[in-house]
Amino acid sequence: MNKDQIKGRVEETKGKAKEVAGVVLDDSDMEAEGNVQKNTGKVQAGFGDLKKKIKDSLDD
Repeated sequence: MNKDQIKGRVEETKGKAKEVAGVVLDDSDMEAEGNVQKNTGKVQAGFGDLKKKIKDSLDD
């Protein structure tokens, strides 16, 4: 795993937790913030996955 994959998955998890907390606390701002953070993490993790695939294909 590269740093983008790790950081992305951590942000995705934190965002999901914040989103759920927003639902439980009935805080729509926190829920929206968590949703954005979760999706940003997904993008970063996807970028890391792409970098790994490219690196692996060049190593072959």
